[in-house]
Amino acid sequence: MKHPKEMNGLEFLTAMCEGKIPPASISQTIPMQPVEVAEGYIKFEVQADERHLNPLGGVHGGFAATVLDSVTGCAVHTLLEAGVGYGTIDLNIKMCRPVPRNQKFIATGNIINISKNLGISEGKIVDADGKLYAHATATCMIIRA
Repeated sequence: MKHPKEMNGLEFLTAMCEGKIPPASISQTIPMQPVEVAEGYIKFEVQADERHLNPLGGVHGGFAATVLDSVTGCAVHTLLEAGVGYGTIDLNIKMCRPVPRNQKFIATGNIINISKNLGISEGKIVDADGKLYAHATATCMIIRA
């Protein structure tokens, strides 16, 4: 297997989905695991728990925001060459309904457009029935060293 720095984005995320390289450390705080990847697309399984509650006992909006930042960024990452990075410039989130804790969700990211310097993508968090809980669009700066 190639060293992670020698992999393009799709190879890197495929290796992560297959468990050949560990997921990002944020997944220890926000439980999310990539399970499917293709060019311009990523799918995560996610689940909020008691660590993600606001003072009123509901799942904090930061849970959905973090998950959506991850899937929108990863959708862009799938199209990048080895050694090329990215950073989120803008993340616009719509919370459609409260995310319950201890329930499995699917989060997906899809590319909308990519150019030399910018990647634009969208993300969704849905339940097993496809009901939408949160949606986001993101703009990522592509960083070429």
